[in-house]
Amino acid sequence: MRLRAQRRNLVVWSQSRGTYRASRVTRPARARRIRRWIRIGMLLTVLRLLPLARAVRGRWRPLLAGTVLTAAGVMLRGSTVGSVVLLPGLLLLLSAPLIPGTPETDRMQRSELERELAVYTTSAQRFDLEATLDQYPDDVTHELRDILAGQATGQREKRFPAIGRF
Repeated sequence: MRLRAQRRNLVVWSQSRGTYRASRVTRPARARRIRRWIRIGMLLTVLRLLPLARAVRGRWRPLLAGTVLTAAGVMLRGSTVGSVVLLPGLLLLLSAPLIPGTPETDRMQRSELERELAVYTTSAQRFDLEATLDQYPDDVTHELRDILAGQATGQREKRFPAIGRF
């Protein structure tokens, strides 16, 4: 079964003039085809950029800062401010690939550890956990302390501001 060919110009009776005229209700098939190819091209471009996004995942902050500073330096090219801003931007862009990325297993282990530490919600439970962590050296417990500090600041932000800090 085949689709019907679409009409390019549809003739309509115009009652105000009493004449026939061609209406531009339908678009030419070529414009639709071009739009379809543009959409497919954009989709394929996005799909090809996903692995790049995964590779950049751990390094997005210096890349973002480097991009912003480099763009600002290029825009302000004629002044001394432009050269002052351009150099750190280029250094951040060039140093970002040198930062080691975190493997997927490390991210999964850290998120699991964050979920396990989220159980300690009251201040008494946190003091007991911190007293236990104080018995071990900081190089062993630094990751646990970072997670607990992040969770503590997250809890402070969720409180109603009029109640006070503690």
